[in-house]
Amino acid sequence: MTNPPETASQEDVSDLVRRAQGGDQDAFGVLVQSHYDRVFRTVLGVIRDEHDARDVCQEVWITVWKKLSTYQGGSQFTTWLHPIAVRRAVDHLRRRQKWFHRFLPFAGEDTEHLSAAPEPAADSDPRQDSERRERADTLERTLNSLPEKHRTVLVLREVEGLSYEEIAKTLNCRTGTVMSRLFNARRLLAQKLGNRP
Repeated sequence: MTNPPETASQEDVSDLVRRAQGGDQDAFGVLVQSHYDRVFRTVLGVIRDEHDARDVCQEVWITVWKKLSTYQGGSQFTTWLHPIAVRRAVDHLRRRQKWFHRFLPFAGEDTEHLSAAPEPAADSDPRQDSERRERADTLERTLNSLPEKHRTVLVLREVEGLSYEEIAKTLNCRTGTVMSRLFNARRLLAQKLGNRP
């Protein structure tokens, strides 16, 4: 009996990887099933569009199949898999130029975090709903205007919740570079929104 997808042991995963590296498509299918939800959440966190995220997930798993021979087992499989998912998601955004379709504007002058926009309440004020949509549109346009390198670190940190070290590994740069880009991204965003620090 196999373990539930999110709780499969490292030994089980390692065995599946070894078999898949040898061409066992059934073993690869189990790997996909056991990690699909986590990969999908990662991609969706970057893309913010469910249909596009599912398409990108297919690209992720095709890439994993092609590159599986490069996984040497020195780290957990998820540690190797996660950057592939993020890079494919970022590549998608670069191609499509779609960024942050459902984000709320910052609450007040707090520019530390972004959050997904909730559905309006049934008894909500139409004027407030209109103002909320206008602020969301303004934020989206502002985010779109940021340099790509700043948008990328902002979404990986504020939306995906990655650590500085994880972002650095994913983008193949130094941790100090990540911190600098993130600082500049927040500063530029605040300035463009009129919330100057």
